[in-house]
Amino acid sequence: MRNLAAALSAIDVRKRFDDVIALDGVSLDVPAGACIALVGESGSGKSTLLRCFNRLVEPEAGTIALNDVDIASIDPVSLRRRIGYVPQDGGLLPHWTVQRNVELVLRLNERDQVAERARAALELVGLDPARFASRWPRELSGGQRQRVAIARALADEPGVLLLDEPFGALDAITRADAQEAFAGVRARLGTTSVLVTHDLHEAALLATHVVVLRRGRVEQTAAPSVLVADPATAYVRSLLHRARLGAAETVS
Repeated sequence: MRNLAAALSAIDVRKRFDDVIALDGVSLDVPAGACIALVGESGSGKSTLLRCFNRLVEPEAGTIALNDVDIASIDPVSLRRRIGYVPQDGGLLPHWTVQRNVELVLRLNERDQVAERARAALELVGLDPARFASRWPRELSGGQRQRVAIARALADEPGVLLLDEPFGALDAITRADAQEAFAGVRARLGTTSVLVTHDLHEAALLATHVVVLRRGRVEQTAAPSVLVADPATAYVRSLLHRARLGAAETVS
């Protein structure tokens, strides 16, 4: 991956929360147009790393770069308006309609044709604006709320999209529908994406590359097919086995 143009990169990133080491010298390139899945057990550092990319978490050492620009030199509010972000719960404002929620970043960035662009974003994620634009978040299913959250993140056409376990709270059928919608959007737009997930099957389905984290360190980075065929460590092999994607091996 290091021979490809990187839209987003981390170089020797470190972060500690009190006595807990969350990131221990993580280096990673996210090529333009790629979808990178960050996987690992709870506490592996995947969500912390994701939030370093938009400065919701500030690393103690190392560099995060967006298109070769150190994001430490970019105002964090301005940065977050340039990078799409979908939290696990969607983060929709309950007192705003779907239309207003999707318009949020467009309005903050003072764009033209806000209503039209918001409705186009809803169509992109498979929600008919005529049916959904005037609804309140409480009137939507979990899958529909996540689609609205993705539409909001994409409405201003960001160069990078960050998703923090966006489908983790959904039931199996709704999750499959939401995954399919996201895959369709990615195929159409080619948006550079970083996806946090605990589900290796989801990572294999949606990502161009999978990054396995363990105790704040990168165990392996590979295309899904390569990861399954040639796990680099016993830990990766164990994760694959537990997901029924590979052979078992004891991990110390």
